[in-house]
Amino acid sequence: MLNINMDDVWNILQSLLPQLIAIGVALLLAIIITIAVNKRTVANEGTRKLVHSQSWIVAVIAMIVAVQMMLFGPLNSVLTLASGQGTLSQQSIDNAESLAVDIQREGITLLQNDDNNLPLQTKKLNVFGWSSTNPIYGGSGSGSMNDYYPTVSLLEGMKQAGIETNSELSDLYTKYRADRPYVNYDRQDWSLPEVPAAQYSQTIIDDAKSFSNQAAIVISRPGGEGADLPTNMKGEGIDYTDNSTEYADFEDGGHFLQLSRTEQDMVDLVTKNFDNVTLIYNGANTFEFGFLANYPQIKSVLWCPPAGQTGFTALGEVLAGKTNPSGHTTDTFVKDLKTTPTWNNFGDFRYDNMSEYNTDFYGTTMRPSFVNYVEGIYVGYRFYETASDEGFINYDDVVQFPFGYGLSYTNFDQSLDNVTYENGHITADVTVTNTGDVAGRDAVELYYNPPYTNGGIEKASANLIAFDKTDELQPGESTNVTLEFNDEDMASYDYQNDKAYVLEAGDYGISLRSDSHHVIAERNINVPSTIVYDESNPRSTDKTTVTNQFDNAEGDVTYLSRANHFANYDEVAAAPTSFTLSDDLKAKFINNSNYNTDELNNDSDQMPTTGAKNDIRLADLYGADYDDARWDQLLDNLTFDDMDDLIAWGGYGSRAVKSIGKVQQYDLDGPAALNNNFTGSGSIGFPASVAVACTWNEDLATRYGESIGDMAHEIDASGWYAPAMNIHRNAFAGRNFEYFSEDGLLSGVMVRNEVAAARAKGVYAFIKHFALNDQETNRQSMLCTWATEQAIREIYLKPFEMAVKDGGAQAVMSAYNYIGTIYAGASSNLLNTVLRDEWGFRGMVLTDYFGGIGYQNANQEIRNGGDIMLATTETTNHITDHSATSLLAMRNAAHNILYTTVNCWKYENGEPKTQTPVWQWIDYGVIAAMAIALIAAETLAIRRFMMRLQAARKVEVAGTAAANEPGDSLESIEN
Repeated sequence: MLNINMDDVWNILQSLLPQLIAIGVALLLAIIITIAVNKRTVANEGTRKLVHSQSWIVAVIAMIVAVQMMLFGPLNSVLTLASGQGTLSQQSIDNAESLAVDIQREGITLLQNDDNNLPLQTKKLNVFGWSSTNPIYGGSGSGSMNDYYPTVSLLEGMKQAGIETNSELSDLYTKYRADRPYVNYDRQDWSLPEVPAAQYSQTIIDDAKSFSNQAAIVISRPGGEGADLPTNMKGEGIDYTDNSTEYADFEDGGHFLQLSRTEQDMVDLVTKNFDNVTLIYNGANTFEFGFLANYPQIKSVLWCPPAGQTGFTALGEVLAGKTNPSGHTTDTFVKDLKTTPTWNNFGDFRYDNMSEYNTDFYGTTMRPSFVNYVEGIYVGYRFYETASDEGFINYDDVVQFPFGYGLSYTNFDQSLDNVTYENGHITADVTVTNTGDVAGRDAVELYYNPPYTNGGIEKASANLIAFDKTDELQPGESTNVTLEFNDEDMASYDYQNDKAYVLEAGDYGISLRSDSHHVIAERNINVPSTIVYDESNPRSTDKTTVTNQFDNAEGDVTYLSRANHFANYDEVAAAPTSFTLSDDLKAKFINNSNYNTDELNNDSDQMPTTGAKNDIRLADLYGADYDDARWDQLLDNLTFDDMDDLIAWGGYGSRAVKSIGKVQQYDLDGPAALNNNFTGSGSIGFPASVAVACTWNEDLATRYGESIGDMAHEIDASGWYAPAMNIHRNAFAGRNFEYFSEDGLLSGVMVRNEVAAARAKGVYAFIKHFALNDQETNRQSMLCTWATEQAIREIYLKPFEMAVKDGGAQAVMSAYNYIGTIYAGASSNLLNTVLRDEWGFRGMVLTDYFGGIGYQNANQEIRNGGDIMLATTETTNHITDHSATSLLAMRNAAHNILYTTVNCWKYENGEPKTQTPVWQWIDYGVIAAMAIALIAAETLAIRRFMMRLQAARKVEVAGTAAANEPGDSLESIEN
């Protein structure tokens, strides 16, 4: 089934306008001719009917031609994608389902377990909360699950583990509401269905207490593409239905990540009647748990991120004790989200002096907007640990659960046995011993604390530098873990003075921690002299000199500094007061209204060869180096139209090019699956990326990538629009479910393993969204993102860098937002200098969905490092400039696209067989049938005309003969 939203429909209709007009004109002319050519104008009936039939036959032919122009023009990509084929084998389904459970087994995080309340000592459990019958499996939009495959519900997962749940409660919830409100990019209903406490009869409560002395409360929060979670539930445009007419679920200023009034009442009700309560939080965004201090009855707290299609099996196992939870947090849980450094600088801020750059987006006026990354490098735990060390905050008053935190049903002892520093390489040896009574796994976390000079380069006092996950250890069993990294990995980026990475001299504390806050042991290593990684001394992983590329992204913003114990915090953490872009920066702002291709052409550029007949096929270059001389021969064969087709039509795949033997290839969406948005087919849905990161197990990430690769083969996919690795800068970001963490290193390790494993299977992963796309609000409204180069490089680009350098990424999806005043998808500094020159990336850069918004322009993008437009309809996705400069850029883009696409599994055994899309075979059949019908109609029309003509001639001859015979009346002749 075709899955196109109304914006796509409108876009398609616009692109079909010329053909629709042609059909209308042909139809109108046929009607006019039919009316005009009547008995008054044409006396001969045969001629009149012939004109009628010919006009309609010509009109039908014209309409057929117009329809064919639609099908093989604007509708080509959509129909080709909609006719994709492929089904999963049972073995792949079984493997994926098993892996999903394994991920969730290690991703579920035990946050609290007073009195060893878990695992349950009873096989019966009262499960409260409407979400227990409608849990969160994934995210909406591209993160949706596939309805084709069965889903294990939360209650089914408990049942599978042998836990009997109170059906009277679950019946109450399903009768209250059967479906979950819809939260997606085109509409959001933020309602949180929950049965009001007054509707729990005393009988239900008494029955529950008789059923079991154990109770669980399930609280869920959804998220999705296109919208961030509400920071004010009473804010403008928030669609929410209260659960009661007696009170409001939220007061003005209440936000989505705290308990609603109805949920609060339910917690009161349950804790009043039960002394042993487990709270299960099912969501990807960190929740406010400050209320836990008021409820000693809540003994246990489990974080169960979105579980995919089978992951809730693991939740039942954890509750029953069949699985020992080993997850650790990917983010810092704070007690009051309104106190975070990003609270006032996240969301909807629009410029008041940029109206000349407004664009019309499907009937909606878009104004340029902005977001200030005022916190600089102090994102997540980096702020809280540093602020605590500086005495700026009382840590325990602010933080509920630290980053990297997680409990177990057993106890572990970790010892830092040795730290060595030789030849720029640091090695830490750790011994982990299970000192408890049951088997379990533990995460080993290593952090560094660099020397800091007041007012100098900004540095956090805690920075994750390496980690590992043990195998399952039996009680009493020990294992040795070795963690390694290079000293250059601790360098800070100095964007103000040296404009390079700098490893300052001094003592670096290398600490083993149970989480970001609790130090187990620490050793110092000394860097004797400052090292500047400049042109004469680059870092070992850089291909070219790294220096400032994003000066224009700093803007007129004041950023948080550690200087004088965060003395400027109040100033920078306040909400923006200026909504006017300075004249200097405004002069550098570019969208389609002021981008002029002609002004950027280079008169010295020489027109490249096109349309040659060199004897070379794309398959000949499988495995060849990017700089192989044969690429020039192949590229010479491409015509302008060949290159334009490749560049313009990159939505969910890449076009066939007959002249070089390139076949149509399919790329599928989905951060937790492979989803064909046009057929509805796809793969098993895995737990959300945040659950993968909660495992702190890179081997599971490798298995994830391998499974994606295996399934891609079976459903004929070459590319995968994932993994996504933007940063959890703010808890309310709508797509935090498909991003991994607030930490770049943790994100980067998971991503590099997924990417490398998929690549080993011949599948190219589009790492996304490159870069700084860390909120959904205004993501398509020319969102100018302002940040320091240090924060950009150390925080936001870190996982992308690891995906390229360590994971071998072959494809990138750029972001919708601007970096400073330049669209990220057309930033040469980002896509050419950083990605290709510094990191050594070779492959193609794809836009995010190309919807015709007023700043996406194929001419601009191919000249600045973009290669292919994620377009399925006609917009500004075509190259319109035919200059030598333009064709050279097209040639380079085609090279990047073809280099990525040829190095996939489809070309492993030589040139793949060209497959004509199913819709084309159907079209050919319909055209053949219509041709036969038209020929028959034309033959019949001419035959009838000739018959009428002959009859008329006979009458005429007879009349002439009768006239020559006197005495016969006209009446007798006619008889």
